[in-house]
Amino acid sequence: MRRIAIVIVAAIVIVAAGIFAWRVVNPGPLAFASGSTVALVDYREANPTGVAADLVKTDSVRRGEYLAKAADCMVCHTVPGGTEYAGGLAFPTPFGTLYSTNITPDKETGIGGYTDQDFLNAVQRGTRQDSARLYPAMPYASYTLMTDADVLAIKAYLFSLPAVHGQNQRDTLPFPFNQRWTMMFWSWAFSPNTRFAPNTAKSAEWNRGAYVAEALAHCGECHTPRNLAFAPNNRRKFAGAVAAGWRAYNITSDRDAGIGSWSDEEIVAYLAKGHAVGRGTASGPMGEAVDHSFSHTVPADIRALVTYLRTVPALASVEPATIAPPAPASPKEGGGVADALGRKVFQQACVSCHSWTGVSALSPVATISGSRAVNDPSAINVAQIVISGTQRFTSSAMSMPAFGGTYTDTEIAAVGNYVTGRFGSTASKLTARDVADLRGQTAH
Repeated sequence: MRRIAIVIVAAIVIVAAGIFAWRVVNPGPLAFASGSTVALVDYREANPTGVAADLVKTDSVRRGEYLAKAADCMVCHTVPGGTEYAGGLAFPTPFGTLYSTNITPDKETGIGGYTDQDFLNAVQRGTRQDSARLYPAMPYASYTLMTDADVLAIKAYLFSLPAVHGQNQRDTLPFPFNQRWTMMFWSWAFSPNTRFAPNTAKSAEWNRGAYVAEALAHCGECHTPRNLAFAPNNRRKFAGAVAAGWRAYNITSDRDAGIGSWSDEEIVAYLAKGHAVGRGTASGPMGEAVDHSFSHTVPADIRALVTYLRTVPALASVEPATIAPPAPASPKEGGGVADALGRKVFQQACVSCHSWTGVSALSPVATISGSRAVNDPSAINVAQIVISGTQRFTSSAMSMPAFGGTYTDTEIAAVGNYVTGRFGSTASKLTARDVADLRGQTAH
């Protein structure tokens, strides 16, 4: 018995040491900031959590609606064209496909039977009502920073919506990835179950921006590269990554690869409206975040977020440091002209809106010259925009039709290579197989 006890104790020590090592190697999302933190109850400045100032005295449903939009809950829990929050959105992963769940107040297929504590456990700790572990496709490692009051306000809002009876789809993860209990180890290492703690060395606006970015908008879930355990590698915080088949760009303060050269007004415009003149237009998951989240966020919260982003340390990345100037007006001049198929597709589908120069005569939002997407040698987002279009809701002028069903993978690869060669700093080398892989990575 003594030997067994020693083995058990040794195993516990090894696991604890491993968790400690992970946390040291992979610091938390706010570890980069100097200064000390305090519990929220001990913070003497304006409360950085909760809702915008004009909503503080409203009922929990209105507060919850604002917070649910700030947290972008609807996008992941709604199939395009389906009922909001009814779930069913497919998330392809290297290990199989996950499906978002019904979070309407239906008592049989939704969360209608969830108590307050059940809901807190799911959002902050990644544990379902039946004690099964959630996969971190649900960003509970970010939502864990949310206060109980904010989480329960979201619950009040969701429970005010019509109940939708719709069975949840089963995930298709094979063994051993379908063993949800193993997520307890992932959570121990990467989701410490702690609420947001204000930094007393920073301004109240900075702390509000940190809460918006880290707890609500969960920016790091897309913009921070993943480690081998598929958790955000915060040593490369906001340095850019590929998420759901789209490139989420570097948003550190690096002047070349990040947003260090952007003005505050450009960042605010990009977040609030999805477009910044000379910088490009938000598409894909970022476009959805603008449409369903940031465009509903009050200007003070957007500016607080910008204040916070300005302090994230600059990190270089593989993204382009050189932005090419507009291309020649003649289709016979400029880079990429050697790609006959790509030029043909561009002439058929693209030139009427984007022009041969890349500077649109129709609308500034259709200008692709100078944008990150066409200057990215991987052409990931160029291909995805061609496949999926940019069906935006903030403005019909910012929408582009999808051509994924019109052109083959070979044609989309060719036009991607042509576009980056003509309008970007370096021509891409997409293949038909690359395009097929991108189609498969996209949530649908």
